[in-house]
Amino acid sequence: MNHEDFFKIKDDWNLQIESLDEEQLVHYGSNLLCGNGYLGYRGTLEEWGKEQYQACVITDTYDMADGKWRELSNSPNALTTEVMVAGENIGDFPGQNKMTTELDFNYKYGVFKRISESKNNNIEIFSERFASYDNLHLIANNYQLKNIENDEVELKLGINGDIWDLNGTHLENFRGEYNSNKNILYLKAETGESKITLVTALSFRFKKGKIKNVKVENEKKSIYLLINVEAESDKIDLDRNMIVYSSNDVDAPLKAALIDADEALELGYQKLKEKNQTIWDKKWELMDIKIKGNILDQLAVRFNLYHNIIAAPAHSDRLPIGARGLSCQAYQGSAFWDQEIFNLPMFLYTETETAKNILKYRYHTLNGARKKAKDLGYDGAFYAWISGKSGKELCPSFFFKDVISGRKIRNHFNDWQIHVSPDISYTIWKYYLATKDIDFVVDYGSEILFEVARFLHSRVHYNQYKDKYEIIRLLGPDEYHENVDNNAFTNYQTQFALKKALYFYYKMENEYPEKLLDLKNKIDLTESEVTAWQQISEKIYLPQPDENRLIEQFDGYFDLEDTNAEVLKERLIDKEEYWGWPNGVAVFTQVIKQADVIQLFTLHDIFSEDVLAANYDYYEPRTQHGSSLSPSQYAVIAARLGRAEEAYDYFKKSAFIDLMSTNKAVSGGTFIGGVHTAAAGGIWQLIINGFAGMKIDRKGLSFKPVLCQEWEEIEFKLNYQAKKFNVTLDQNMFKLKAAAGNDEALEFSIFEKEYTVDAAEEIKIEL
Repeated sequence: MNHEDFFKIKDDWNLQIESLDEEQLVHYGSNLLCGNGYLGYRGTLEEWGKEQYQACVITDTYDMADGKWRELSNSPNALTTEVMVAGENIGDFPGQNKMTTELDFNYKYGVFKRISESKNNNIEIFSERFASYDNLHLIANNYQLKNIENDEVELKLGINGDIWDLNGTHLENFRGEYNSNKNILYLKAETGESKITLVTALSFRFKKGKIKNVKVENEKKSIYLLINVEAESDKIDLDRNMIVYSSNDVDAPLKAALIDADEALELGYQKLKEKNQTIWDKKWELMDIKIKGNILDQLAVRFNLYHNIIAAPAHSDRLPIGARGLSCQAYQGSAFWDQEIFNLPMFLYTETETAKNILKYRYHTLNGARKKAKDLGYDGAFYAWISGKSGKELCPSFFFKDVISGRKIRNHFNDWQIHVSPDISYTIWKYYLATKDIDFVVDYGSEILFEVARFLHSRVHYNQYKDKYEIIRLLGPDEYHENVDNNAFTNYQTQFALKKALYFYYKMENEYPEKLLDLKNKIDLTESEVTAWQQISEKIYLPQPDENRLIEQFDGYFDLEDTNAEVLKERLIDKEEYWGWPNGVAVFTQVIKQADVIQLFTLHDIFSEDVLAANYDYYEPRTQHGSSLSPSQYAVIAARLGRAEEAYDYFKKSAFIDLMSTNKAVSGGTFIGGVHTAAAGGIWQLIINGFAGMKIDRKGLSFKPVLCQEWEEIEFKLNYQAKKFNVTLDQNMFKLKAAAGNDEALEFSIFEKEYTVDAAEEIKIEL
């Protein structure tokens, strides 16, 4: 597959699409997303509507419209535009072939640009927009019409509330008004179930073009202005601003939206653009990864880093990172285990406060996790598989349907996939190692750790014949095999979570006894429970490497039919069939959806290289990579094994999942399109933990670098325990330079040899 079938490379920050492919409209919308963690405006043209997947997803607007899916709501579109010239509607409409359109996207600043030219005359449409990081509620737009031979053009501008919703219509009770003195109009609505007020405002100013007449049209769900404009020097030049507020943001969203709309108009597009660029420059100073030797790979890396950044609600500690970010409503704008294991690590070593906010979100949703545990008959905190703002379980019991019979398939993601809770404990430990922020652990993390340990205590089963604690009836990361016992990944994560709960319990007992006492009283924690955690951590069943150095993914896995994904494809009756439990083509075979035992290796460095190699070689051909999470994890282990070219092959699979639209938008009858944010976060891990071989543990910071032949050099920055440093890696040399502002020397190891670097000092190690 050639990237030129999908896009062209302008430079290492800019992507270009020279002509539109109607089959790719849903992917354009996601890949060319303008976002800032508060809103995501899809990469669509101003004349497009819901049929072309136009949407602007707004965080913290959870609402249920169909009785099944509680998802984020879309804002009405305040950039909707129709242009009439000499009675002809000018625009690039799919299927009409009246214009040629080129799209450009700048991933450094999140700027979407379109240039369209009419095939019947020379009329050109130019538009540029971005979602501001200076004001998260703002999308700024410059819109131009060029080569206007007629004196007068009719523009239909306004706010369209008839929008694309994935699972039912969320907005109702629309009301709009226009203030002609300020050239500001708004549309106010509320969500049907949750009664959230959502206000979308539009302010505009013609920099070129004389307004001759304005007519207001109020429709049921929209408000428009029909404006007759006289071109100046054959040109119309319009600045406008889309502002969105909800009642979850402020008490008076309408007032706030109108103020922002007025202020944005006063500043003007160019000033707003500069303010946005200033903030992005600071972000890239921390988060950019530079690659020499392959401009396509460089652009792909920045594409993924950009999408991981804009998916994160860095402005809040009470909102999740969605599995599709804010690119669409798929997966309900909610957090999975992806959030901690895939998205968070990049922030942990760069923008540390964002990582802390992500973990604080889990603290604020503890009550939702407690409720889920209690509802299922357990104690403690069983975190939701799909978690929105409250932390209550949003994952429906019937996620897919049997496309042959039409019947719904009962899945158990929401009650058997328990590893999400110890995954959060794992990440708290990593946060502590990376930051030494004991105050966070004492004030927030310890309660999570203790409640997760309490849940695991109630979830394990004691097998008296083996004198072992087991975990039965579950599914691990490989979602095709449900209702299994002793998934290796889950069991090891469980032991880890129990050990870390014990570690911080005794640390607090020694160093923060009053806070521990307060917490024990708050959650009614007893000494007998702590003793049980210790017993379980010592006696939990942990699958060990067999005589072939293989770790069985779960009990009985090796007894299943040994085949591969290509063979199973031939068994499909319908290409849209779901492969997993209870009766999918993979269930009774060793074909797995994604990294599982390999996922264990990426998180825990407790096995020898021989064991890693044996399991990599065994599970790799049996893995379908039906999840976007999987390729990056295989790449990390391939790099640890010194197989740089295999790691690079997996880099390509992971980095281009969205850029080349390699993953399907519909699975088992369910729409799962949009940007794969876990794959985006996985690219950072693939490079930093894979090629650079970076890891942290109780011993400290270490590197085991290996670089693929396709790249001449990689360069990145990290922040470890408040010590910042720059790393440059090429085929022959590893260079590390400590930041001048570091208060302490940085200690680390490379291939187990220890080094110390003082502030502003650089060290070079030949490889």
